[in-house]
Amino acid sequence: MSGLEPLTPGAPVLVAGARVTGRAILGALQRFGAAATLCDDDPAMLRPYAESGVATTDPATAAARIADYALVVTSPGFHPSAPVLAAAAAAGVPIWGDVELAWRLDAAGHYGPPRRWLVVTGTNGKTTTTSMLHAMLTAAGRRSVLCGNIGDPVLDVLEQPADLLAVELSSFQLFWAPSLRPEAGVVLNIAEDHLDWHQTMAEYTAAKARVLDGRVAVVGLDDSRAAALLGTAAAPVRAGFRLGEPAAGELGVRGGQLIDRAFADDVALLPADSIPVPGPVGVLDALAAAALARSVDVPAEAIAEAIASFQVGRHRAEVVLVADGITYVDDSKATNAHAAEASILAYPRVVWIAGGLLKGASVDAEVARVASRLVGAVLIGQDRQEVAEALSRHAPDVPVVQVVTGEDAGMNATAVIPGADVTDVSHENVGARVMTAAVAAARDLAKPGDTVLLAPAGASFDQFTGYADRGDAFAAAVRAAQL
Repeated sequence: MSGLEPLTPGAPVLVAGARVTGRAILGALQRFGAAATLCDDDPAMLRPYAESGVATTDPATAAARIADYALVVTSPGFHPSAPVLAAAAAAGVPIWGDVELAWRLDAAGHYGPPRRWLVVTGTNGKTTTTSMLHAMLTAAGRRSVLCGNIGDPVLDVLEQPADLLAVELSSFQLFWAPSLRPEAGVVLNIAEDHLDWHQTMAEYTAAKARVLDGRVAVVGLDDSRAAALLGTAAAPVRAGFRLGEPAAGELGVRGGQLIDRAFADDVALLPADSIPVPGPVGVLDALAAAALARSVDVPAEAIAEAIASFQVGRHRAEVVLVADGITYVDDSKATNAHAAEASILAYPRVVWIAGGLLKGASVDAEVARVASRLVGAVLIGQDRQEVAEALSRHAPDVPVVQVVTGEDAGMNATAVIPGADVTDVSHENVGARVMTAAVAAARDLAKPGDTVLLAPAGASFDQFTGYADRGDAFAAAVRAAQL
């Protein structure tokens, strides 16, 4: 067997989702010679495909005729309970995600010699770690492509000349990729996130753990949930990384140097103070990236060179401005509580701008751990009240301002924690207005030496088009406030 069954040339395949990932799936299937049909809930998304000759259908029709298909390939955000996928499961039609399709096509030699996949996942730090890894591979002169949940879908890069893939994968992508066996994979950390999709922490954790079933498994040892996965990993080579001094089989920090004792006896990799990402999270990300790079024999010199020239991505602890002794930092990519905690812990005194969509996760434990760093909080977004209540329990002396939109000001004005202020903004052009009010409130709470930190702990789609839009709105408001 080639590993591609039931995918064969001419096989009828249903593609679920017509956006970026769906387009990549469709392109790969057409190149392979499968007979693909595209479905999506939004008829407007299907229209340009239909006009170009692609077979399309609506989800209800696809579900009713699911037995006509040999395979369903889904975009990662679709939950198993989605009608089309539920119908496929009931009828015994296999369901693959885009990463599963990419893995099988690559492993079967459809794009030439199979690439070695180096896969990064975790609740926090995936994008920075994967970017660092790619930089390390490139500095060593290795042919690497950055892809997955960062940049292009894996399916879109398989025709590029490369020996190694630096792949960031989300829990959704991993859920739909049960056959994945990477050359090396790392689980950075595991904290509550996307529980509105996975339902339980056990299911979320199991999806993340799939990256540990290849040749090399790496986990963050300072994170108890991630560390617990190492003992059950299927990989024959196992390693961990920590902020402290490493034992044999680990990477860590000793005497201000990042040290490898997992893939070498005792090799210094780079100075910890050369890492451009602030705080402990930057060190952990660099250790994780170095672990994967060392697993494919990247020398220490290339790792140090890559970190020395590494640039932090947009909206990831990005310093927007320093004015009147106050530093304004955009970490809009901190879309869960675990990421926000790591961001706050990089600074001694923080006015925290937080809120958004918490996705079913609690913020209590994280707020308790950062309470001593907070000198003020400004709360925005749909689930701001949950953050306010956590602050009232664990940081009752921290002044809090809630920014509410015109349509919900009346509802929330009586629901805020005692002593909190409420700032009402019009619902028109809500994102920009919310952020302007939030920055003004944060500036009033801050003193010279403080950091005004946008680290929302929630997704952005309640008031913005995405985390980048939210970060851009913050940066624009900060700059406008200085005029």
